[in-house]
Amino acid sequence: MRVIESICEMREVCQSARRPLGLAPTMGYLHDGHRSLVKRARDENATVAVSIFVNPTQFGPREDYSTYPQDMDRDLSLLEGENVDVVFAPRAEEMYPGGLERWRTWVEVMGMTERLEGEFRPGHFRGVGTVVAKLLNIVRPDRAYFGRKDAQQLAVIRRVARDLDLGADIVACPTVRERDGLAMSSRNVFLTPEERRAAPVIYYSLRKAQEMHRQGERDGERLRSAVCRELEGEPLIKAVDYVSVADPGTMEEVSTVEGPSLLLAAVRMGRVRLIDNVELGGLT
Repeated sequence: MRVIESICEMREVCQSARRPLGLAPTMGYLHDGHRSLVKRARDENATVAVSIFVNPTQFGPREDYSTYPQDMDRDLSLLEGENVDVVFAPRAEEMYPGGLERWRTWVEVMGMTERLEGEFRPGHFRGVGTVVAKLLNIVRPDRAYFGRKDAQQLAVIRRVARDLDLGADIVACPTVRERDGLAMSSRNVFLTPEERRAAPVIYYSLRKAQEMHRQGERDGERLRSAVCRELEGEPLIKAVDYVSVADPGTMEEVSTVEGPSLLLAAVRMGRVRLIDNVELGGLT
C-alpha cells in the first residue's frame, strides 16, 4: 500500500493504475462506516484509493477543526488490512497552497445548501464542494463512495460531480450503525458515557416516524412532530437544530410525502452535534 502526500505524485499514480479505480474520501479516524465504503470499493474496482484529509474549509470558526480526532497510524493499519492500493494523505498546505487566507477559488452549489446543515454551519458546503471537486480532479476515479448518513452532503456532491463533469459515478452506501442504532461517526468519541447511552434516541425517534409513514401517514408536519416529541423527551439533548422531511435530490422541505423522501434530524448533545436520517420510500 502506497501512502502519498503530493498531488503531483497522486495524479501520476492514479493515471497509471488499473481500471476501474474507486475512491473513498475520508477525514480519517476511521470506523466501520468508513470500512464499509472501502469494502464496497474493493468489491467493485481493480484499484482502490482512500483519501485522508481533515479539510479545514468545511469547519466553521466555532467548530472542532483543531480537536477533530486523528490517528494516522491506526488508519493506515486498518486500510492495509482492507487491501487498499493507495492512500492520499495531503497536508493542508498541499491542498490549499499559499494558505487559506489567500485562497480565492470555491465550488458552491446554490439552492440546496442554504437550509438544514447549511443554516447551522455557514460555509460548510462550500468547503465540502471545493475539496471534493479537488479530490475527484486529482484522482479521477471511476467511482467515488460516500455514506448516506450525511444525506445533504451526498446530494451536494452528486450535483458537483454532475455539473462540473468530473466523470465519477457517485456511489451512495448505507449508514452503518452501532448495535443500539446510533449512526457511526468519528465524533462519537466525544460523547460522555451518559450521553452515549442516550444518543440512540435520535434513531429511535426517526424510526418511529418512519413506521408511521409505512402505515400510511403522509403529512410532513405530523411526521416531524412525532420525531420532535421523542427528542424533546430526552433531557441530555441540549438543542434540536432541525427535524425535516426533505426531497433527497433538492433538500427542499416536503409538506406531503408523495414520493421517496428523507426524514432528517440534527441535535446537540454535550459538546457533540449529531445528525441522522432515514428513508421514507425507496431511494437510489
